[in-house]
Formats: sequence, C-alpha cells, structure tokens
Amino acid sequence: MSTHTEPAVFHPKAAHMDLPGIRRVGFGQPFQWLRAGARDMARAWPVSLFYGFVFALLGYGLVHGAWDKPHLAMALTSGFLFVAPVLATVFYCVSHRLEKNHKPPSLLAPLLSWRDNPASIGLFALMLVFILISWERISAILVGLFLGDSGIGNLSELLSLSAVQQHTDFVLAYLAFAGVLALAVFSISVVSLPMLLHRKVDFATALVTSFMATRHNFPVLLLWGVLIAGLTAVGAATNFIAMAVIFPWLGHASWHAYRGLIEHA
Repeated sequence: MSTHTEPAVFHPKAAHMDLPGIRRVGFGQPFQWLRAGARDMARAWPVSLFYGFVFALLGYGLVHGAWDKPHLAMALTSGFLFVAPVLATVFYCVSHRLEKNHKPPSLLAPLLSWRDNPASIGLFALMLVFILISWERISAILVGLFLGDSGIGNLSELLSLSAVQQHTDFVLAYLAFAGVLALAVFSISVVSLPMLLHRKVDFATALVTSFMATRHNFPVLLLWGVLIAGLTAVGAATNFIAMAVIFPWLGHASWHAYRGLIEHA
C-alpha cells in the first residue's frame, strides 16, 4: 500500500521540462514510509532479504578489502550512501509490483528493472559513481592533511576513541565535507531513481524534480535523510550484518517516499 495521500501543492515550472506536481508532506511522514517499507519487505521477504544479503556482503568485502587504507575504507563506508539509490532499484521494482497488487517478482526480475529507461538510469548511475570517486579523492586529501604522520595504519585505529579525541580537527573537517556532499547528493536523488523507473522522464527532469521536492519539504526530508544515515550507520557498525535487513527496508521505504512526495501519474 502506498502512502501518497496528500494533495499536490506545487507545480514547478522549468524550461523544456514537464515536471510533475510535488506534495508537501507532514513531519511524521518518514515514519509512515518506514512502516510501509517494512510491510513490503515482509510481503516479499525472500527477494528482499536475498538482495539485502548480497549488498551487505558487497559492502563488507569492499570495506574490509581496504581495511589497511583508512581513507579508502572510510570513503567506501560513508560513500555507500551516495551509490545506494542505484543498488536500491531492485527494491523499488518490488514495491512497485506490490503496489499494483501483483505477486512479488522472481529473484532475477528486479535486475532488469532498468530496461524501460536505460539511458537516463545509466547516466544517473555514472553520475553517482563519479561522485563516489571524487569523495574518495577528497577523503585521501583530508587524511593526508590531518593524519599524514600520525602512524594510523588501519580503520580500527582511526576509529578508536583515542584517535578521535586526538584528531578532533580531522573528525570535524571530515564530517563537514561529508555532510555537505551528502546533502547535495540526497537533494538530487531522493526521488530521482524511483521516478526514472516509474516514468518515461529524462535524467535532468528527475534531478530537478528531486531538488524541488527537497526544497519544498526540507525539514521533513532532512529528518528522512537523518533516519537513512542513522540506520545505515547501524548497519555498518554491526560489520554489515544488520545491513542485510536495513538496506532492503530503506529501499522499499524510499519507494513510498517517492510516491508520497510526487503527484500520482
């Protein structure tokens, strides 16, 4: 069941773009999206948990493969949020089918959900990969500037309480850069990929619509972003074990966020 019950209150205008109406939603709406996401995950748990396990295993492998390179491990852990919308397309596909009262798809069907809009989805994915690569370079620069001669050799040492207390300047600088970049990426991606899967729109239209939705629901979507970041941090802190459940849950919930924010087509 979708949560799109609010009337559309804003119809943005942009040159050469046919943008859908954007709803203004209540502050408690993110919790409704989470509840709806949990219902979808329960209804399609074999598919959801399978992909949740695969993505959790992928995250674990990438982070632990870079364990002895602190800047890379940190960039991959925090950068997971930047590329998550692309990975979550499998859950958008499942929730879309459930919304239409269809049976959950077969295990491999969600992997083909991009076929209806391949150029725009591919371009969006390339943009997020470029952002992740850029964030890795920024992370390397910050580590080099603040921790160049600190002797820290792996991620465990970097995240230890003593290291955090000793290098507060690095922690604050890292969080500041990560926060600004995360907010920018979030504002252009919060509804973009679900929209690209659901409608025949182009890359630019999806980005502008997502930015407008964020602008006109900023307090609500700030809360939504904090919830996503907090739950993702829990998943990473459990050595990615909890991510097998958290990631599909957030993926399904993000579909309902899109349906709640954007006028029904």
